[in-house]
This record gives sequence, C-alpha cells and structure tokens, in this order.
Amino acid sequence: MSDGPSQPAPELKALTPEAQRALAEAEARRQAAAANTKPVPKELQGPKGPEPTRYGDWEHKGIASDF
Repeated sequence: MSDGPSQPAPELKALTPEAQRALAEAEARRQAAAANTKPVPKELQGPKGPEPTRYGDWEHKGIASDF
C-alpha cells in the first residue's frame, strides 16, 4: 500500500510461441515429477538428530568427529 497516487501496472510483453511451449513443457515435467514421487523409506538404526553428512560431522556416544 502506498500513500501516493496509484500508478497503472506496466503492460506485460506477449510471450513468443517458443517461450509458451517451453513453459508448457516445464509444467508437464513438474507434474510428471510430482506424480512419480515415492515416499522415502524410514531409516533403521541411523543417527539421531540432523543428518550428519549435511553438517559435516558425526556424533557417536557424545563424541563428535569431523571428516
């Protein structure tokens, strides 16, 4: 919200047929990827807490080690 006079929104340039086709193909890929997602299996006997490989260290019995 602005206190000044409202300005008209700038006109959007029309997309080329190639750009429209690319956007349609990207949307089709997103929908296909969403349809093919599988649930991640539960990890058994893995480390508790945050994923250690993401943070670069491991903790075992209270002792952290960096690799």
